[in-house]
Amino acid sequence: MISCTNNQKDSFAFQETTIENYSSYGGKIVKDQIFYQGALAEKYQEMNVGDTLDIAFTSTVNNVCKAKGCWMKLAINKDEETMVKFKDYGFFVPKDIENDTVIVQGKAFVTEMSVEDQRHYASDAGKSEEEIAAITKPKKTYSFVADGVLIKN
Repeated sequence: MISCTNNQKDSFAFQETTIENYSSYGGKIVKDQIFYQGALAEKYQEMNVGDTLDIAFTSTVNNVCKAKGCWMKLAINKDEETMVKFKDYGFFVPKDIENDTVIVQGKAFVTEMSVEDQRHYASDAGKSEEEIAAITKPKKTYSFVADGVLIKN
């Protein structure tokens, strides 16, 4: 019998982060444990529509609202991402942070996004009319409401 072990860590301690290397938006990050994006992807796969998970994780920004920085999409694995909005629209992030590394803290949850909402976000992201028109079905989405964001400088 052969056994495989995965030595890759799922998370790191927040104390290992040099906070001076980050710009802060919204509330203070208070979680001691910060998960890597792959670990978050596994947690999302275990969730059903309506479930929530209070968590902090680090990832790369795939896309951000070009209108005012009111949402961002973060990679959770090679093929999937989570849509991040900000608690009570109490803060926004810069509009030029694509490909930047972030740490976010808040609530993860699974939803089903309507065609109308998908088209709205595609428009915000600057997608073409053809790309927007191609959106014709609701889709299961991984969502996140952040109460705090750190963006690596």
